Amino acid sequence: MTEWTAVTADATRRLRRNGFIGGAVALLILAIAPPTAGAHGFAAPLAWWLLLAFCLVPLALSVHLLFDAALFRLAGSHDEEAVGLAAIDDVLARMGLRARDGTPAPLATRLAGCRRLLWLQRISLLIAMALYAILLIDATDGACLC
Repeated sequence: MTEWTAVTADATRRLRRNGFIGGAVALLILAIAPPTAGAHGFAAPLAWWLLLAFCLVPLALSVHLLFDAALFRLAGSHDEEAVGLAAIDDVLARMGLRARDGTPAPLATRLAGCRRLLWLQRISLLIAMALYAILLIDATDGACLC
C-alpha cells in the first residue's frame, strides 16, 4: 500500500465514521426530544424550530461527508495521486457540481475542506444538544430529574 492510498483510505474511514455518528446523534436528538422535553413552556416555539434546524444541518453535513468519503474511496482506487484527484474532479464535473478547470486541487486542500465540514457538524450538534437541554429544563420547570 502506497502512502497515497493509505492517506485516502484513512480519510475515507474517518469521513464515514464521522458522517454516520453525526447523523445518528442528530436523529437521536430529534427522536428523544418530543417525548422527554414536551411541547410546552416559555421556550417552546422558537426553541423547537431552532432544535429542528440545528438537527437538520448536521444531517445534511453527514450526507456531504459520506459523499466525500465515497469520492476519496474512488481516488484511493488509483495508484497515482494526480490520477485519483482527476477522477474526483471528473465525477464532480459530470454531476454538474464543479466546472472543469484543468488542474485538480491538491489533496491537502480537499482534506482541509472536509475538516471544515466536520467542525461545522460538531458545532451544530453542540448547539442542538444545548437547545435540547434548555427544552428539557423548561419541561421540568427546573426540577432535578434525578
